[in-house]
Amino acid sequence: MSDKPPLVIAIDGPAASGKGTIAAGAARELGFRYLDSGSLYRLVALKALRGGIPLTDEPALANAAATLDVDFDSGGVQLDGEDATEDIRSEAVSEAASRVAVHPNVRRALLSRQRAFRRPPGLVADGRDMGTVVFPDAAIKVFVTASAEERAKRRYKQLIAKGMSATIDGLLRDIRERDARDASRVAAPLKPADDAVILDTTDLTIDAAIGAVLDLYRVRGAPAEPRRS
Repeated sequence: MSDKPPLVIAIDGPAASGKGTIAAGAARELGFRYLDSGSLYRLVALKALRGGIPLTDEPALANAAATLDVDFDSGGVQLDGEDATEDIRSEAVSEAASRVAVHPNVRRALLSRQRAFRRPPGLVADGRDMGTVVFPDAAIKVFVTASAEERAKRRYKQLIAKGMSATIDGLLRDIRERDARDASRVAAPLKPADDAVILDTTDLTIDAAIGAVLDLYRVRGAPAEPRRS
């Protein structure tokens, strides 16, 4: 039996770049496990909002991160025994998650939990520091990006489809502010790994973007043809 750790495909990028959809699609095509690391920060943010924890209280937030009672095996996400699948996708939680993620002790508390997802047959992990901090030895690193305008349009369509109110201008402003906050934070700033492949999805379909990741897998480390569902 080989002692070689399971292969990791790390997919990073800013909000609404499509990284989550691409990562989930690639994992499905390859039969790999999938880690949506952002959901962990969203869960910490949701716990803070529900519990009245200030988003500036790093010790309390780090404790919340370390003691998260979360279940990903129910077809959705449960927090403290209650369904949180929709709640963690709200704009309020998304904004709070970005503020929670700037705290080094929160990131430290979640690090081992994220790395525990690395199990056979392999892992596709998406986030903002998968290739730089969480899985620096990932065999394949992709940094997904798109123009801020295109990302605002995508987010607008998602929210409208869910019956939520939003404006393109407001979403564009929020995305630019979040980009600046994520890129300038001291702990694990948002940036491509030195050996990451940049994938601009502004003019790409989802299928084409997933195909680009699968092509990298075939070239850089596939032991055999991917198992397609």
